[in-house]
Amino acid sequence: MTDPKAVFSHSPDVVTRKTGNEYVLVPVANNIADMESLYALNETGAFIWDLLDGERNVEEIILIFAREYGINHKTASEDVISFLNEMSKYLIIKI
Repeated sequence: MTDPKAVFSHSPDVVTRKTGNEYVLVPVANNIADMESLYALNETGAFIWDLLDGERNVEEIILIFAREYGINHKTASEDVISFLNEMSKYLIIKI
């Protein structure tokens, strides 16, 4: 379980490119893009990504996400935690 008070930010080893309402994330190592490991975020993933600013904690992100998409806290929490766990697994975000 992710700590609701944890504050996440983007990894400095990931380059972000916005295309419409979506993002493409490109991991970079030694100034070389790893084109085999591209990640595409849909609109909701991109919305959460924008909130990972190193200042907001997980609970704040859940509340903003729930309000934006008109969903209950439990659903928003499950969605945000799932996103954070997936991004953490691939070292795309950091605490």
